Amino acid sequence: MGSASSPSPPSRRRWSWGSALAGAATTAAATALVLCRPRDPRFELISISVSAFHFRPPAALDIGLTLTVHATNPNVVPVRYGPSTVSITYGGAHLGTAHLDAGGQPATSCRLLHLPARLDGVELAHRARSILSDVARRHMELDAAVEIAGEAAVLLWSRPFSVRIDSHITVDPVFLEVVEQENRSEMQLYLA
Repeated sequence: MGSASSPSPPSRRRWSWGSALAGAATTAAATALVLCRPRDPRFELISISVSAFHFRPPAALDIGLTLTVHATNPNVVPVRYGPSTVSITYGGAHLGTAHLDAGGQPATSCRLLHLPARLDGVELAHRARSILSDVARRHMELDAAVEIAGEAAVLLWSRPFSVRIDSHITVDPVFLEVVEQENRSEMQLYLA
């Protein structure tokens, strides 16, 4: 006669404060990682206005513009950035520059930036035929590129970054209205 063995009762895990704290810390770290994941800032050209005309002999005209840009920092930390130069091209040729001063932007915020720009009269003269054709069609395509370096900071911790933004902008050259734009950005984070 064999003895029947009875199944042993399942072992009970004991609840401990150490396990609870480890689980809470893991959950908090995962949440912080999702919320603090760096996202590319967004820049959208809102308007263009003429600010100056400068005649340079023999027959060149430099044009000063003010670009109004809507800047968005979607990150949960404020950012600081250094000065940058926006390169403006037309038909593959460098037409002018705009300047972004050093500054910063609070976390999850939007603001308007007014960037002074200058178009080179000599380059405008070289492209006069194409520009006049675009003016007649009221359709001019420009490209702009900028690389902005800065840092995102939380208390004593800061993380350097660089973001490159390439924009393709369609403008009505008669009324200087932005008709359409496509922006691409690529952010690179550096180890602090």
